Amino acid sequence: MRLFATAVVMSALLLSATWGVATEEPQSVAASQQAVPTVIQGKDGAPMVLIPAGAFTMGSNEGLPAERPEHVVTLNAYAIDRYEVSMRLYRKFLQEAQRDAPPTWDDEAAETVGDRPAVGVSWADASAYCTWAGKRLPTEAEWEKGARGTDGRRYPWGPMQPFVDIANYNRGVWVNEAVTLVSVAGGVEGMSVRHGLKEGGRSPYGLHHMAGNAAEWVADWYDREYYAKSPDKNPAGPAKGEKKVIRGGSWSDLPVALRASARVSAEPDFQDRTIGFRCAMDAAQ
Repeated sequence: MRLFATAVVMSALLLSATWGVATEEPQSVAASQQAVPTVIQGKDGAPMVLIPAGAFTMGSNEGLPAERPEHVVTLNAYAIDRYEVSMRLYRKFLQEAQRDAPPTWDDEAAETVGDRPAVGVSWADASAYCTWAGKRLPTEAEWEKGARGTDGRRYPWGPMQPFVDIANYNRGVWVNEAVTLVSVAGGVEGMSVRHGLKEGGRSPYGLHHMAGNAAEWVADWYDREYYAKSPDKNPAGPAKGEKKVIRGGSWSDLPVALRASARVSAEPDFQDRTIGFRCAMDAAQ
């Protein structure tokens, strides 16, 4: 089992637009579900969703030790990609930035199934793309707020366990005609799916695939005990560390890894066909 899936399972077993002024987001499940996202276009052409400034509940007292304590965090307004960065856009980055492709990059797949997430990239690869696109990797707090909204939900869609119509997970052992076994940036067969396929699994802000499909690098260094000492406004993670945080779970993971509060980590140079990313940027840009 791959590092990401193994870490989660073992733990479970122990578990250039001008933007308007953002308004305070909804506080109830019903209001969150009814929220209409403000969608803008990033400099790389990817759609981004504006997340309003305000507070949300981060972490989970019912989760693993690294997810505790549950705490309230306030963030400034920001925008985050609606989808994972696609193979098509990452291919454009490689060409225009004249950057070497990851060792397992499949250029043919990037051309033929380009709306699937770019995976097999290191943290540095992901960060370099975001910089090229005039963006940055989201902080862990920004990622989690975008995934779960302000009502403390367990998954992006709410409290219920994932199923095949709303998330791509569990190593693709289920059968669905909409999912095709494809060659992705990993040099071997994978089960990532195209943008927007799992419409029912969107977050309260309309973000897609925040649970499953491709796990996602975020900006922060990982510290298992960080939540006990993190600032309550715009936390950006520890100043240094040995591993970077990965969020969201992938197509290969069990439901426990898909929870919005779940945290795992890997060395920044780690590359795997289950891990991709999305970008963010400050609302003032």
